Amino acid sequence: MNRTHLLTLAATLLTTSTLLAAPASDNDKAWQAKVSQGGMYEVEASKLATQKATAQDVKDLAVMEVHDHELVGAELKRLSLAAGLPFPSTLNPEFQQRLAKLKSNPAGPAFDAAYLEDMKQIHDKDEKLFAQESNDGSPAFKPFAAQTDRIVKRHIGALHAV
Repeated sequence: MNRTHLLTLAATLLTTSTLLAAPASDNDKAWQAKVSQGGMYEVEASKLATQKATAQDVKDLAVMEVHDHELVGAELKRLSLAAGLPFPSTLNPEFQQRLAKLKSNPAGPAFDAAYLEDMKQIHDKDEKLFAQESNDGSPAFKPFAAQTDRIVKRHIGALHAV
């Protein structure tokens, strides 16, 4: 998905989500807590990969991850606040530990492999979470989850192509 498509997606999400703003359910709250942390982690891990990865395709993937997840995270934050949910500004201990583990890998092929494996794991979990929310979520989050699920699937494809 190129930049024009992402901007169109962001505009569509903004319009759709504004029209469908509704209170968040307990399931929405649990989902938002998981995916907001995962998204922030993916941004931080990918920023690290732009510096430590040695393979150009891994660096390119990391740049895409930062770009896409910053856009998705900004929209999730906007939707969350509109639905009365707090939005975290820092990683929780689980993801801080995960980031520390990734940082401990030296630059080079070992880092590249660890980053790719970590991104595959988190995207597989994310895809299930976004797919479920796109089916079962409240109107406040359902359209966003459906659009984002397509982005996550695209990322999974890109990860398996590296």
